[in-house]
Amino acid sequence: MASISDQPDNSGAAGTAGPTDVASLTVGILGGTGPQGRGLGRRLAIAGNPVVLGSRSAERADAAAAPVRDEGLPVRGADNAATAKEADLVIVAVPWEGHRELLVSLRSELAGKIVVDCVNPLGFDKAGPYALDVPEGSAAQQAAEVLPESTVVAAFHHVSAVLLEDPAVGEIDTDVLVLGDDRAATDVVRALAGRIAGVRGIYGGRLRNAGQVEALTANLIAINRRYKSHAGLRVTDVTDA
Repeated sequence: MASISDQPDNSGAAGTAGPTDVASLTVGILGGTGPQGRGLGRRLAIAGNPVVLGSRSAERADAAAAPVRDEGLPVRGADNAATAKEADLVIVAVPWEGHRELLVSLRSELAGKIVVDCVNPLGFDKAGPYALDVPEGSAAQQAAEVLPESTVVAAFHHVSAVLLEDPAVGEIDTDVLVLGDDRAATDVVRALAGRIAGVRGIYGGRLRNAGQVEALTANLIAINRRYKSHAGLRVTDVTDA
């Protein structure tokens, strides 16, 4: 298991740091049996990162990992507590309804680690998707509040689960906005996102700005429904990401 603390200290203005080596990191995914979690796990495993898919049930997690593992990729399943404990970096991809409760239950296992929150608090009615009000401001800020000993970063909100899971798709044509208050942590997550073929990790601001990034997912869902697409985002005029 690699240590995040072994990464170089790239403090300074956002957008100026050099590449961060994250190739040896074991990535745990809470909610790894859902489409987003499975898809991110598959793509990161293709890139060479060992991946642990987490679930309340270790058996269910292992069943989700089996088809990817059968491709010869480094993916396995475990229960959520084991996933959080064994991983170097943890991605949270659980349904919004169980977000706080799960993170509170794993506070000790997640202490000292980078926790990447990609949860989008959304509601749906006859008029379509809409952003929910979150007392803390965003799912990522809620995670930061309940995980005071972890370093929370917001990322991977707008990557299509359909494309991530499709073996016929060689590259994902999108940028991933990465938000956080710790420069070294956002550099790690930017570099991790960049290991997925076609993806760039782009620094998107402080964690306090995560709310509008999460909410934008409602707009993308509306776009996808109207145009029968799997739309993502591209940031223009950025060449050093």
